[in-house]
Amino acid sequence: MPRRKPRPQQPSARFSSEPRPMGDVFGRKETGPDGEDYAVRTVPGARAVKTYRCPGCDHEIPPGTAHIVAWAVYGGEDDRRHWHTGCWRGRNTRSITRRWS
Repeated sequence: MPRRKPRPQQPSARFSSEPRPMGDVFGRKETGPDGEDYAVRTVPGARAVKTYRCPGCDHEIPPGTAHIVAWAVYGGEDDRRHWHTGCWRGRNTRSITRRWS
């Protein structure tokens, strides 16, 4: 029978009394086709609880659908837009629907 690895002598971060961060607030940074930097976060389907409208295709993103949240780094989080993952990846090949302007 194989031997187990010995347990570490120091308590791991998993058992510490300090709360762990929930993740990076800004997600990752990507450069758009216009040369502007965007903060991008992935929203898993389990955390998507509202209906959003994708600016790439002008279709709704229903609750429970994994998607991308992106905003200009220098614009602030008030300019967040929820995108279908495929629309965000294909934004270089098509124009953005400016429904809100």
